[in-house]
Amino acid sequence: MSTILEKPEVSEVDEAQHPSQKDVVDHIDASYASFAHLDEKKILRKMDVRLIPMLALLYLLSFLDRGNIGNAKIEGLQEDLRMTDNEYNLCLTVFFFSYAAFEVPSNLLLKRLRPSRWLPIIMVAWGTVMTLMGIVQNFQGLVSARFFLGLAEAGLYPGCAYYLTMWYCRREIQLRQAMFFSAASIAGAFSGLLAFAIAKLDGLGGLEGWRWIFILEGLATVVVAFAAFFILHDFPETASFLTEEERAFVIFRLKYQGQMDSKDEGSIRVAQADEFEWKYVWDAFKDWQIWVNIFVYWGIVCPLYGISLFLPSIIRNLGYVSSTAQLLTVPIYVTAAILAVVVAYFSDRVGKRSPFVVTCMVAVVIGFILCISTGNPGVVYAGVFIATAGIYSSFAGNIAWLSNNLAGGYKRSAGMAIQIGVGNLGGAFASNFYRQRDAPRYILGHALELGFTGIGLIAAVILITNYIRINKTRARIVREGGHNQFTPEELSAMGDRAVTFRYVY
Repeated sequence: MSTILEKPEVSEVDEAQHPSQKDVVDHIDASYASFAHLDEKKILRKMDVRLIPMLALLYLLSFLDRGNIGNAKIEGLQEDLRMTDNEYNLCLTVFFFSYAAFEVPSNLLLKRLRPSRWLPIIMVAWGTVMTLMGIVQNFQGLVSARFFLGLAEAGLYPGCAYYLTMWYCRREIQLRQAMFFSAASIAGAFSGLLAFAIAKLDGLGGLEGWRWIFILEGLATVVVAFAAFFILHDFPETASFLTEEERAFVIFRLKYQGQMDSKDEGSIRVAQADEFEWKYVWDAFKDWQIWVNIFVYWGIVCPLYGISLFLPSIIRNLGYVSSTAQLLTVPIYVTAAILAVVVAYFSDRVGKRSPFVVTCMVAVVIGFILCISTGNPGVVYAGVFIATAGIYSSFAGNIAWLSNNLAGGYKRSAGMAIQIGVGNLGGAFASNFYRQRDAPRYILGHALELGFTGIGLIAAVILITNYIRINKTRARIVREGGHNQFTPEELSAMGDRAVTFRYVY
């Protein structure tokens, strides 16, 4: 069994005053004993095989479809549609406004509806929009298509990130987040290779090569969406690939994971409340840690979108032709994908988030400093290489960090959607960082990315400091028996604000 499933300490339970708490602990002990014969690692492997590959494919298509406009640009999109630099950047920006606005309602709908229905529906929607982008004739058509693309794609990433928390415990989540998020890195590499190949269709059917990029990639999304209707699983309660006993075990360990993963004296495990009430949504909007974490998120996502939208252009302006620039993005993204999974593995192993997130963000800082310091093509390429590796490794860690510290299904659903929704407004910022008139060195763009990462690091330090302070205060209260004034139901309703809850940092 993992450390999450260790038997809780009960030395501080006052049976005379709170027999109901003793009953809860006795029930947990009995339940752990009844599951002792199960192979937890085998169950996790079964979940990994059935869940992660499909989620990774969905996110690969999502990231491919939102970022391929950068590939289309260097194949002639801007010139053919007779757009100015400001108009092109507005097409990038408008995506993030609609994307941010729909993430919270989408996540609440995911919880209420079946993931195997909701996620494919929004995939069909954005795949259709992407396909139609291939026939736009002017700036107005492209900016409208990008707006609706953001609206349709909004629910995919926060939905997948939250979906994983309905299957995996806190100490297991970052590796799985990284495994499916690494699809974004692969999408970056795949996008370059695919754009390189599709651009050869230039003139086919009287259409330019960049139009075929949108059409073919959009159609691929629609095809996969129809397959997802039959392949995606909904919740552990209905997982056909698990036995009845395995389903009960998965549900049990999720139910009691949120309270006291540590071994503090007097710890008591309390099931997390999971009946929908609007107060859990409002609790998420009022939670200080979500809003501080958004600054950490901006410190990662601004460079993420800056790289994903402009990397082909940055490399091309180092003196390479378009086809070579497309291909030179591949090793950067492949390395970033591998490193993201490796970092996540060790983060889950030690049960810490902040040391890995902060270290990777420091790598982003180093990368952009290299980009600013010289115009040497080799050094600039090394800089974006290092920065991209740090970005993708820290992104999954930051998502897992917040999800670890939100207790209760609906609060976690809303909180993660707020983090990702408001945080993705950083994409609106980043889409205007790299101006064509700043080529070939793009010093302003690199400097702005560097500044946002610096702000993110400061926010990370604020989070760490407060988490440590709150954990120490709660541990002292528990040692003094302060938790005994609450019933298990009251502690459950408090979620991550309960004195028995410990923040991960």
